[in-house]
Amino acid sequence: MSVKPLLARSLVYLTLLAAAVFFLLPLYAMLVTSLKTADEIRAGDLLALPQALNWEAWSVAWSQACTGVDCNGLRPFFWNSVSMAVPAVMISTVWGALNGYVLSLWKFRGSDTLFGLLLFGVFMPFQVVLLPMSQVLGWLGISSSIGGLILVHCLAGLAGTTLFFRNYYSAIPRELVNAARIDGASFWQIFWRIVLPLSTPIVMVTLIWQFTNIWNDFLFGVTFSGTDSKPITVGLNNLANTSSSVKAYNVDMAAAIIAGLPTMAIYVLAGKFFVRGLTAGAVKG
Repeated sequence: MSVKPLLARSLVYLTLLAAAVFFLLPLYAMLVTSLKTADEIRAGDLLALPQALNWEAWSVAWSQACTGVDCNGLRPFFWNSVSMAVPAVMISTVWGALNGYVLSLWKFRGSDTLFGLLLFGVFMPFQVVLLPMSQVLGWLGISSSIGGLILVHCLAGLAGTTLFFRNYYSAIPRELVNAARIDGASFWQIFWRIVLPLSTPIVMVTLIWQFTNIWNDFLFGVTFSGTDSKPITVGLNNLANTSSSVKAYNVDMAAAIIAGLPTMAIYVLAGKFFVRGLTAGAVKG
């Protein structure tokens, strides 16, 4: 290998390494701070390793830290988020798949116009819908509840999931669907036996995308949740803003990592499927 290509490749790797260090440095600082005692934090360097692994701050953040007047830690908020995110992700994904299936393979008069109007939901700022959404939840009797948050997130994510599936299904040959119809397959049989088995890449993209958005959401959580239905983002905010005689930075850092662990785990375990799904046509028109 000549010198110039070797230097160019080395420069690319060094640039990528520097970018990775830059983006991972805050996570490193959070992690080492969460493992330090209060005395180490006050006396030591921010990036210095702890003298010993101390998991006390994690235990406090999980089950003992105060979030306002409640001192049960992040545990109830975490399980609220699980109860909200899992059904909301599943429902919005299936709903988007059906919409994309109809709008791409079962077109009808005005379907393209309907799809264009639906896309307004991708670009609309969510602050616009807070008041009307709160009124609808009140009329339905599910305001300040987990069920209300599930409905809000399903509706908020529907435009994006429909876009993903519609663009992906547009690449499926219509001859495949027409052949199945000639053989007597119904609308649902074609969807479950032909289209859905081909949808693994885009399903993974949508699941990861929706879970990340719903788990990390703060706006809807702080607006539509009640005392017993606040998600973990609201709990983390309350914990960080609860005043005490001495600021427990190690507890705050541990709480932040706990709040972000599910999304980090999703990307570590399924990140390759996300990339495959994107390259398989998730964002192609």
